[in-house]
Amino acid sequence: MALSAFDDRSKLPDEDDLYAVLGDAGELWTRLVDHVASEFPPLDESWVFSGKEWGWALRLKQKKRAVVYLTPCEDYFVAGFALGEKAVQAAHAAHLPDDVLAMIDTSRKYAEGRAVRVEVRTKHDLENVKQIAAVKMAN
Repeated sequence: MALSAFDDRSKLPDEDDLYAVLGDAGELWTRLVDHVASEFPPLDESWVFSGKEWGWALRLKQKKRAVVYLTPCEDYFVAGFALGEKAVQAAHAAHLPDDVLAMIDTSRKYAEGRAVRVEVRTKHDLENVKQIAAVKMAN
């Protein structure tokens, strides 16, 4: 089963399906997309299918640089980042909450950076994701 609630490669998620799956987290999704669009223009939004293990995710990209990948799940979503070591160091310097720093520090390392995935279920989670996005884009 895919991480995403949308795992059928042949069916691009539409807005009705998205908000039905997200439930109350739909408001958090909208707030995050709006925030990223206002902070990092010009923003390109595109759905990407990353294989049967991951399913569909919405990629928010500024020019050629991905800001965040949003993966819809039942009643929540996952915000995924690739953070380079410079951004990891900046996260520590920015004094992000200890739980966020622990998540970053224990994330798996890849050539493109650490794969940081944050479940967004609450406004607190949303604020953490906004902070990570700011650190990523500044570094």
